[in-house]
Amino acid sequence: QVQLVESGGGLVQAGGSLRLSCAASGRTFRRSAMGWFRQAPGKERAFVAAIEWSSGTTYYADSVKGRFTISRDNAKNTVYLQMNTLKPEDTAVYYCAALGDSCYGSGCYATSRWYDTWGQGTQVTVSS
Repeated sequence: QVQLVESGGGLVQAGGSLRLSCAASGRTFRRSAMGWFRQAPGKERAFVAAIEWSSGTTYYADSVKGRFTISRDNAKNTVYLQMNTLKPEDTAVYYCAALGDSCYGSGCYATSRWYDTWGQGTQVTVSS
């Protein structure tokens, strides 16, 4: 069974940076893509970024383009989310997720229901 474990969240001032990690474990783990989502209090879970395991091609929500960078280390089965120039509106619980087998291609990446494995989430709080 695949497990995802996030780490790296915390409290940071506006303009600061954090790096989140998502370590995947489990037999024969290899998914076509991994994604990061976030959920703020009272809001729905929202897409942040995704990366294709094989090609490293990346995708971002407009709200984080130019500030966040998603990357992966294939040898470690780990995905990262480098977050720079953080804003108070970035405050949320951040989740990493592995894309399931029911949807293929970049058209799937921004939709949470196509991901079938989720981490427990890590809190990111940005103070003004």
